[in-house]
Amino acid sequence: MKKKILIFGATGFIGAYLTDYCKQNLDAEMYEVIAVGRRKTDFFDRLSIPYIQLDVLNQADFDKLPTENVYAIINLTGLLPAYFKEYNPFAYVETNINGSLRILEYARKNHADRVLYTQTWAEQAGYWGKTEVLSPDMPRKLLYTGDHAFYSITKAMVTDTMRFYKEEYGIKDFVFRLPNVYMYAPQKTYYVDGIERPIGYRYMIDLAQSGKNMEIWGNPDAFKDVLYVKDLCQMMCKALTAEVNGGIYNAGTGVKTTLREQIEGYVKVFAPDPEHTQIIERPEKGTFTSFVMDIENARQELGYAPAYDYIAYLEDYKLEQGLKRFDSLWEIKK
Repeated sequence: MKKKILIFGATGFIGAYLTDYCKQNLDAEMYEVIAVGRRKTDFFDRLSIPYIQLDVLNQADFDKLPTENVYAIINLTGLLPAYFKEYNPFAYVETNINGSLRILEYARKNHADRVLYTQTWAEQAGYWGKTEVLSPDMPRKLLYTGDHAFYSITKAMVTDTMRFYKEEYGIKDFVFRLPNVYMYAPQKTYYVDGIERPIGYRYMIDLAQSGKNMEIWGNPDAFKDVLYVKDLCQMMCKALTAEVNGGIYNAGTGVKTTLREQIEGYVKVFAPDPEHTQIIERPEKGTFTSFVMDIENARQELGYAPAYDYIAYLEDYKLEQGLKRFDSLWEIKK
């Protein structure tokens, strides 16, 4: 019998990419990938992936899930501040904590070997601006103000609960700290403190594609770790078969990509006339906090090696933008 891998949150942005990636890269003779999501859809039929509609807030829905040969659970569920027009702490608790607890209980009752979970890098927010390299070994250091504060608290409780399930029941816990994950998706705005704003990199790509001049705001040498969704998929997929007992892994590339390199990349890949597109420096504008993710334990323990440098990411983004493979699945978010 094949080992079953259930991906909760498969209809989300990361979930769709990850479900497709696992289907394409896991041994089909050994593993069966099952997509689980809240909305009604026949999208996964075309990928030959079984789909189960389930709301993590409804305990009765879990009766729809398989009970034999359950090997691994990937939990991508959760509410994010980016989706909230108004602050609602109860919604965070119901979905992020109670929903994840139901998933863990399902894993326990059906003897799953491991659970994978995507954690926010905001649990390390207390280090931002104080160190450039974020290590997976750094203890949690939350900030208790701002629109990410309570969200981060609920996510941290889930990782602590996973540790309990590991120690008490032997379920391996794989936790991935995610910075911003870059990918093509039709959504172009998100909410910050309840105010709708454009997603920065989507705005810059659209600007480049329109043939307009580009601006570099703040320090052009400020840098960040630019993680493409398909590298995240690779890391998580490798964790499904890694012979380790779980752990905390920083999702990233380990590479510093400067703001100048980012803007130059947009022009090179997306501008209709790169040679005549001007890049104007605006040092008086605000800049961002530089950071890079230490991914050494993911390399050593999972065999992870980033496949996309910055330009390769942009080129693949452009390809996905043209294909629009998942747009019909995500039409509710347009």
